[in-house]
Amino acid sequence: MNKMAVIGAGTMGNGIAQVFAQAGWQVTLIDVQTAQLEKAVQTIEKNLDRMIAKGTIPATLKQETLDRLTTDNSIATGVQDAEIVVEAATENKNIKLSIFKEIDQHAPANSILASNTSSIPIQEIADATQRPHQVIGMHFMNPVPVMKLVEVIKSPATNQEVTDKTVSLSKALGKIPCVVNDFPGFISNRILMPMLNEAICSLEEGVAGVEEIDTIMKLGMAHPMGPLQLADLIGLDVCLSIMHVLESGFNNPKYKAASLLETLVKEGKLGVKSGEGFYQYTPGSKDLIVSPRFKS
Repeated sequence: MNKMAVIGAGTMGNGIAQVFAQAGWQVTLIDVQTAQLEKAVQTIEKNLDRMIAKGTIPATLKQETLDRLTTDNSIATGVQDAEIVVEAATENKNIKLSIFKEIDQHAPANSILASNTSSIPIQEIADATQRPHQVIGMHFMNPVPVMKLVEVIKSPATNQEVTDKTVSLSKALGKIPCVVNDFPGFISNRILMPMLNEAICSLEEGVAGVEEIDTIMKLGMAHPMGPLQLADLIGLDVCLSIMHVLESGFNNPKYKAASLLETLVKEGKLGVKSGEGFYQYTPGSKDLIVSPRFKS
């Protein structure tokens, strides 16, 4: 296997494309927006430069990686030779189902079709294709070039051979795969998102402030960053989408999203990507400044 395609050139998509290209794969990065593809390639170059500066990769690997990377605006042409296709579009079920229907029409018959979804059941995605036995979840963590985990999600229809190949492939990328069964949110977000949601509820109820909540979880529970900062990093819109998937998937009110989370998303305050969430973000600055609305 040496040819693959990534659909979606956002943060996750460009990271996935980078790790495959670094590992020797010929990669086609696909997005309908040319500007997004250009931005993704620039991001990959910056990531590689950073890794070279830290001494984690040799300088020669930068150009070799970029030479293996091509871009395309069309799924039809971008996946036609791919032995594995990884979908990394926005966390919206209807968008993903539409993409998988198109992948199914144009990817080679023996291709593995993987989704980087962080919460949507793989069986629902697989049912949009004529080859559900070849569909699997391949949930990378952000930032992809740094984080070791790949959550591999097998649906009831996924062939064992496809699961085994995906595990082997993840290891070849230098990742640590963990295989889980197909439930809403899988393991990572079924555990993580209710915790983030509870932190938001605690803030909304006035139990403690933004900095206090994050400091308690960092210093008391040895978390590398607090839950509110992490929610900002993930994207509050993504957090809200995952909570909706959990609530509807389990039909359980314990997964109901905090009203404050709903409000922030409606206001367009999505965290790092929009410049403000629970904290304010200035390009180039590493200072963590609490959003004015949450200052006492």
